[in-house]
Amino acid sequence: RQVLYDSGDIGQLKVAVAARKLQKLNPGVQIYAHAVRMDRDNAMGLISSYDIIADGSDNFATRYLVNDACILADKPLVYAAVYQWEGQLSVFNYRTDSGYGPNYRDLFPNPPPPEAVPNCAQGGVLGVLTGIIGSMQALEVIKIATRAGEILSGKLFIFDAKLFSSYSLHLKSNTDRSQITALIDYDAFCNAQSPTMKIRQLSVLHYEQWRQTQRLHQLIDVREPHEYHAAQIGAELIPMGEVLTQLDKIRTDVPVIFMCRSGVRSAEVIRYLQEHYGYDNLYNLQGGILAYAAEVDPSLSSQIR
Repeated sequence: RQVLYDSGDIGQLKVAVAARKLQKLNPGVQIYAHAVRMDRDNAMGLISSYDIIADGSDNFATRYLVNDACILADKPLVYAAVYQWEGQLSVFNYRTDSGYGPNYRDLFPNPPPPEAVPNCAQGGVLGVLTGIIGSMQALEVIKIATRAGEILSGKLFIFDAKLFSSYSLHLKSNTDRSQITALIDYDAFCNAQSPTMKIRQLSVLHYEQWRQTQRLHQLIDVREPHEYHAAQIGAELIPMGEVLTQLDKIRTDVPVIFMCRSGVRSAEVIRYLQEHYGYDNLYNLQGGILAYAAEVDPSLSSQIR
């Protein structure tokens, strides 16, 4: 997105500018610009005329909407997302002779709590990274269209621009596709949270005050061991996947602060513990170690994985 526009485009419709510039790049391509917000009422009509769907959206409601619409319409979905220095890429709902590949719900069965999602001011993203990941996304579209190469189905490709490294995770199909029979209210789905599920956020500056004044608390890091050993701030390590087997280590007599890389995983842990185990003394370190490095200890930035 960012690499396509310049300052002279401010105030114009993005789809109109994109169509005009892409038409100049390749006059032989026929482009249709839909200047509407995709929702459950128009999604099926919008994608029905196209063979391959590429998702470059920036919010969870649209991602779940596009995923479910592609399942209902039997369309392959090329997914891409970026956050700060990191980009992700995969191909969902890709059909072969052996069946369908994983879809977005296999990767993220449930959306994160609304308060755990950093906004652009808190997180941000490098403009060049959108160009890199966007080009990779276009490459997967071309491969699907031409039936060339190995399609990125069943894998999540992750690119770390800061370390200039990449790796792939294997995905399995866990979702019962037959349960997706209609589109729902995705804004409500991504923002639904009962009053008892409210997650208390603690800013890194507020936490630093707690630490400096020696206020009694427990700090638990739910990242993976390799992340923790690369950069940590004195927390007790209990990886996300081991929390339920180590409940005896979580104190109930003092405030307990959970942290991770960006605050998303730790918020999920808190949400589950509050719902299923009744904890009422939990806090989420807002923005995770990324925010701590940005606002408290910049020396950590080069070590974070």
